[in-house]
Amino acid sequence: MSTQLLISAIILGLSMSGIYFLLTVGLSLCYGLMRMISLDQFLYYALGAYMVYTIKTLTGSYWLGMGGGIIITLIVAFIIERLINKRVYSKPVMFSMILTFGVNLMGVGLIKYIWGLTPKPVASPIGGSLNIFGTGVPAYRIFVICLAVVVYFAVQLFLNKTIVGTAIRAGIDDAEKVEALGINIKRLFTLTFIIAAALSALAGAIHAPFVMVSPEMGMSITAFAFMVVIIGGLGSIKGTMVSALIVGQVVSLGAVIWAPLAEMAPFLVMMIILLIKPTGLYGSKLASR
Repeated sequence: MSTQLLISAIILGLSMSGIYFLLTVGLSLCYGLMRMISLDQFLYYALGAYMVYTIKTLTGSYWLGMGGGIIITLIVAFIIERLINKRVYSKPVMFSMILTFGVNLMGVGLIKYIWGLTPKPVASPIGGSLNIFGTGVPAYRIFVICLAVVVYFAVQLFLNKTIVGTAIRAGIDDAEKVEALGINIKRLFTLTFIIAAALSALAGAIHAPFVMVSPEMGMSITAFAFMVVIIGGLGSIKGTMVSALIVGQVVSLGAVIWAPLAEMAPFLVMMIILLIKPTGLYGSKLASR
């Protein structure tokens, strides 16, 4: 393997890790606080990508499409949370999985009805390349990596340095005690859910220039997203980032070594880690509700 090919694969893996992190950090937060497997996050991921395509087509601005897509997705997620998801917060995890999977399927059906079945292209908003150790690397991939790092530290800052974030962290450890202190835990649930949806929409928006935007794009990334969450440990933001880095590199380098490894190797890594540490790299024993 040449040095240039290796560097290109590593940068590609890091950019994919950034997308995996943005999509899965919301899943991790939702489960950590609400004990809810929010499969509709994949709908918000696809919706973010489609809104970028639509707004960019109308205005010519990718950045306006990204901002507008996140806002529109927030509104959609808030409506779904208020009308549907809040009804299963106190029920076993299987209820939330089935319900949110149904929401995801209905959303995909609406996407097909509105935008059709034909995949849509989104041009990269940042052209050119950067020279890294003699290898030309697309500048947009570097932007995606930097954005994911900024979001990671922003989420950590929010959770550790703000009153609301502290309440969310406490709720992840023990929601009943937080509620006993007079904090409206349902409002925390809603806030956490729409934050997760915004991050999922952002993941879809920045992934759109890498792939053709299609109705099934959320479904196609589901397996990798769950691997990231499981390997990192449910409810752990740090674990989600570390796991995203591992999965991104395994997929990218595996594809370079032998194409089938891109799909096989992440599952092998997940099984090995779970055999050693069943709760994931940074997972802990979950408090019962």
